[in-house]
Amino acid sequence: MRPRALPDHPAFDPLRFAGGGAPAGPARWRAGAAILARHPGATLAIARALLSGRRVRARNLALALLGAGHRLRPAEPPEHATAGEGAPGLRVATAAALAAEGPGPAPLVLLTAAGHRPAAGAAAAITRAFAADPALQALYGDALVLGPDGAALLPLLRPAFDPDFLCATDYVGPVVAFRREALARLGGPAPDLPGAEAADLLLRLGAEAGEGAVRHLPALLSTWAPFGAAPEAPAEAWRAARRTLAQRALARSGIAGATVEAGPDGVQALRRPLPDPPPRASLIVPTRDRVDLLRTCVESLVARTDWPDLEIVVCDNDSREPATLAYLDALRRSGTARVLPCPGPFNFAAMNNRAAEAAGGDLLVFVNNDVEAFRPDWLRRMAEEALRPAVGAVGAKLLDAEGRIQHGGIVLGTGGLVTHAHRHFPADAPGYLHALRATHRVAAVTAACLAVERGKFLAVGGFDAEAFGVDFNDVDLCLRLEAAGYRTLMVPGAVLHHREAASRAWSEPARARHAAEVARFRARWGHRLAADPHYHPGFDPRVGTHARLRHGGPRARGPQDGGAAPR
Repeated sequence: MRPRALPDHPAFDPLRFAGGGAPAGPARWRAGAAILARHPGATLAIARALLSGRRVRARNLALALLGAGHRLRPAEPPEHATAGEGAPGLRVATAAALAAEGPGPAPLVLLTAAGHRPAAGAAAAITRAFAADPALQALYGDALVLGPDGAALLPLLRPAFDPDFLCATDYVGPVVAFRREALARLGGPAPDLPGAEAADLLLRLGAEAGEGAVRHLPALLSTWAPFGAAPEAPAEAWRAARRTLAQRALARSGIAGATVEAGPDGVQALRRPLPDPPPRASLIVPTRDRVDLLRTCVESLVARTDWPDLEIVVCDNDSREPATLAYLDALRRSGTARVLPCPGPFNFAAMNNRAAEAAGGDLLVFVNNDVEAFRPDWLRRMAEEALRPAVGAVGAKLLDAEGRIQHGGIVLGTGGLVTHAHRHFPADAPGYLHALRATHRVAAVTAACLAVERGKFLAVGGFDAEAFGVDFNDVDLCLRLEAAGYRTLMVPGAVLHHREAASRAWSEPARARHAAEVARFRARWGHRLAADPHYHPGFDPRVGTHARLRHGGPRARGPQDGGAAPR
């Protein structure tokens, strides 16, 4: 589905991401053929993988060479709930009906809107979910977008409840089920927020009862026919409602002086004020030789970091090349950076831990030596989130040498272990559900560019240098911060370049070390690899994230039908 086909109204902004990614149709094949012709070696590797039956490897090699995009082919649209279908004790109503009539006597209320219809089996799945969890106060599911002829166009596979994401873009939609007492306690939908009633109720409920009161059921609960029904409010009123929604959420959190910035396709950025004065930020850069990378990194941090109180700490792991030693000496003499000797076998986690202990800043920012800053606001964007009391680690959007997405957060379980979200998508792609534009929660972020408050980092013991000296130390840190009560955020507004692993070389000992760290990671976090709440199980886990649907596509199933449970 191309964004130009959608009606020109902000009600449909949450769907406009569908035009992002690699070219489609004949243009896609022409562009692909040209790239294959320019890279015969990579093309041969893909062909060998195909001929040897390793289709998944061939597909991943092709993604790395050709770039990624959404290849989401939904199944035929599901049957809709019939007029007589429902479940005892469940009322289906619009926000206008609730405002006029109240929630009514039914213990459950399914909020809906024009153009949205419950799928067959949705009422039963919703009722079972509430019956199984007395603490559940609100539940939303997935949707299937239909074309003008009723054909299935696009699945909307949503993540778990995320207030930051919901303030930025309406990834949930208007079809949400509530317990009647929760609706009554909240006073029903806000009459001055046309189009944002369900999002406002969820945000208020999460603030009052805790985020665990709102759950997501990974099942197809509704369809959306955007071409068949006009929104119930004019465009400007709709935009104003979204802006007011975010402003009220900020006010509830007690933040004074915050602003809401409108971006492309209605995606909003919530800009929080920094402390006055801002804390010192310590940029920690581990390195061993590769002065070409280090010089580019440090010079970019100095020239393109808009921050009033900054120190750079270079952790030198036994550099020997004369050019590198001369550069490190120049950094010391000029006062551009502190150079901290970190001798011994390469241990990325231990080097960063030592630098964190020696650093003078209350905000720690770990930066790989193959990262380059090019937008001066990158640190401010990350710090605005990292300095929030409930936030632990914060990551940035990183672009690879080809100008494509290298990191958009880390997804657990895809490929059997962990994967960078939206890997190989175009740099300007909006991301699935606008995830490459909107600040949102993720399971983990890469330490190639990771910000965290010093006190939070030290409270969980920093990186685990014993178990994960080189790999998975960032994911492990984020999961331990989460276990301590801190959320991990991906901030797409912070953008840097990253030549991933440009300064690492693989050897047999390195492969053995990696295998041992994989085993330790599975032993510690294997239960988390089974289901990432911030990523949908309906995507194919064998390919890059958000690229293709799992076989069978989305269906209206709950745990009793062999589907996933609310999360």
